[in-house]
Amino acid sequence: MHSSSTKKPGESSSLRMMTRGLTLALILLLLAGMTAPALAADKYLYGSPTLSASIAGTNEFSPGQEIALAVALKNSGLNTFKFVDPTAVARDDLPNTAKLVTAALGADAAPVTVKTDPQFLGDIAGGKSATATFTVKVAEGAAPGTYSLPLTVTYTYLRSAEQYGSDSIQYFYEEKTEVLPLAVTITPDLRVEVLAVTTDDLNVGTEGYVHLTLKNAGYETAQGAVARIARSGTSPVVPTDAAAYLGDFAPGETVDVTFKAAVTTDAEAQTYPLDALVTYTDSDGDAATSKTVTLGIPVGGKTDFAVVSSGAVLYPGEKSVLEVVYKNTGAATVYNAQARISAIDPFTSNDDTAYLGDLAPGAEGTARFEMNVDADATLKAYGLDSEIRYRDALGSSRISDTMKVQVDLAQKTGSLVTNPVVLAAIAAIILGAGYYVFVMRRKADGQKGVM
Repeated sequence: MHSSSTKKPGESSSLRMMTRGLTLALILLLLAGMTAPALAADKYLYGSPTLSASIAGTNEFSPGQEIALAVALKNSGLNTFKFVDPTAVARDDLPNTAKLVTAALGADAAPVTVKTDPQFLGDIAGGKSATATFTVKVAEGAAPGTYSLPLTVTYTYLRSAEQYGSDSIQYFYEEKTEVLPLAVTITPDLRVEVLAVTTDDLNVGTEGYVHLTLKNAGYETAQGAVARIARSGTSPVVPTDAAAYLGDFAPGETVDVTFKAAVTTDAEAQTYPLDALVTYTDSDGDAATSKTVTLGIPVGGKTDFAVVSSGAVLYPGEKSVLEVVYKNTGAATVYNAQARISAIDPFTSNDDTAYLGDLAPGAEGTARFEMNVDADATLKAYGLDSEIRYRDALGSSRISDTMKVQVDLAQKTGSLVTNPVVLAAIAAIILGAGYYVFVMRRKADGQKGVM
C-alpha cells in the first residue's frame, strides 16, 4: 500500500525563498557587526603648556605714580600628536593645560615697589588666557628708561599617563616654574624740590612776601615753566600774586621766585601750609604739571595797638587838649599811622585825627585832640572810641581794632567861682545882703527923724 502526500503548486518555492532571505539578513547583520567602528578614546601623546605674559594697556609710567598693573597670561601650548585608541580610557586633563597657575611679580633692578602678593589664577587651557593685577608704585625720582619686571609663573601639567587594563589609568604630573619678563618704561618728568622758604612782613591780618628757592630735581626740561603757589586746604595763608614765569627749567637748575600772600585775621602766629607747583610743556609738547609740594610758611603775630596813657581829666565848659599815648604791641612795623577818636555827647571836636607816623613793634606815639566839653556835662568817667589807620609793608591800607580812651570829667579844685551854680548862689547872697542893709538903714534914718 503506498502512502502519498499531496503538495499544492508553488508551496516549496516560497519556503525556499524565505529561508534564503533569513540567511541573507543574518549574513548582512554579521557583516555589519564586523565593520561598525568601536567606541574609541582620543589619546594625546605629545604636548605641553606654552605661557607668555604681556601688560594690558600702557606700559609707560611716571616717577611717583602708583598703578594697578594688569598682566595678561596666555597659554599657546598645542597637543601635537593624537592617537585614537578604541581600548584607551578617556583622560581628564590635556597635556597642554597649565593647572594651578600662580603668578608673582618682582621688581629686580627696576625702581618700583610691588605691593601685591602672588596671584592664583587656576587652570589655563591651551588657547586661553587669564589676567593678574598687581599694585605697583614707581619710586620718586626714578631715572627714565625701560626696565624688565620678572613675572614668576608656577604651574602643573600632565606629563604622561599609564593605562592598566581596560578600565584604569595613572596620571603623571610635573610642576614647572618659568620667569617671564615684562617691559615697563619710566618717562622723564619735572620734580620740584624746595630748597629754601623765607617771608617778609607776613603777619596775621596783613599781606607780605613769600620767597622760594626751587630746584628741578627731575630729568625733564620744563619748557615755558611757570612756578605757582596755591592755598593748601583751609590754610589762612592765601596767595594774592600766585604765579612767576621761569621759562625753560632744566634738570638740576635752581631759581629764586617771590610771591605775595595775605593772612586772614583769624590766624595765629605759627607755621601754616602752602602748596607749590610748576606748570610746563613736556618734551612731547603736552601740557604737564609737577607734583604738588606742601611747604610750611611762618606767620608773624597780629598787628595790634594799645592805649598806654592813663585816663585824662577834662573840665565842663572848657576847651582842652586830650593827649593819648598809643603803643604798637604787634609784631610788624606800621607806616603812616594816624589816630582817630570819636567824640560823643558831651564832647565835641573840630580836629579828631592825629598823625603818629611809622611805629615799629614796641614803639609809642602820642596823639593830641582838641576837645570841647559842654558846661552842663555830668561829672563822671567816659569811654571814647579810638582807632588807628595805617599802611602795611606792601602799602595796603589797614584799620586797627577799636580801642577805648578813658576821659574823666571833674570840677577844678580851688576855684568854685568857675561853677555857674556857685556863681548864681553867690549873686543871690550878695543881692539878699544888699537888700537887707538897705532896709535896715532906712529904718534907722526914720527913727532919728522922729526924735
